[in-house]
Amino acid sequence: MIKVLIVDDDFMVAKVHAGFIQRTAGFTVVGAAHTGAQAVVETQRLQPDLVLLDIHLPDINGLDLMHRLREVAPELDVLVISAAREVETVRKALRGGIVHYLIKPFSQADLQERLDHYRSAYHGLDSSKDVAEQSDVNKVFGLDSAAAQRPLPKGCSVETLRLVEGALKGADGDLSAAEVAEQLGTSRVSARRYLEYLHDEGLLEVRLKYGVGRPERRYLPKA
Repeated sequence: MIKVLIVDDDFMVAKVHAGFIQRTAGFTVVGAAHTGAQAVVETQRLQPDLVLLDIHLPDINGLDLMHRLREVAPELDVLVISAAREVETVRKALRGGIVHYLIKPFSQADLQERLDHYRSAYHGLDSSKDVAEQSDVNKVFGLDSAAAQRPLPKGCSVETLRLVEGALKGADGDLSAAEVAEQLGTSRVSARRYLEYLHDEGLLEVRLKYGVGRPERRYLPKA
């Protein structure tokens, strides 16, 4: 489970973002901070994997705070969430080594897409592999987006396909189309269309669960 600390001066906004994260498979919110000073204390105490960091804080600029947070948690990753749109601010954030920059306001789907990418790419590097392949590095930098390269069935979107892939990767075991649909808020028919597409592409294996009536198809990412 990836531990997330939310740093935002607005209490209600932080609560909304916490709700978004808690509904994303594989992530848990361990705390929230509303000033830079509080963020340093909470980061040192909680040692989160990822911080959702606002830039406009009452006592310090978020980009300056980022360096202080890494002093108390050297392995910390940072995802900036801010209304700041200035190009120089974005450039400074990128130079500081953030994993993504998400401009407010954004939807749950927007945040979930970034979190799913972080989980599968950045966090996925913390594996048993001693050496990274070029494909592993490409994935981190968004150059190996198979979903964006593969032709999709009519009526399907890359964004929803990524959410389906994220749900499967974040699950403890196999999932049915009904379970994926419930998690993502889509129809069972739509979820199954994406799952069957991923299976046809050789990315999923199917297990049949027998009971009353037709066997249930359950899907699992290939190792």
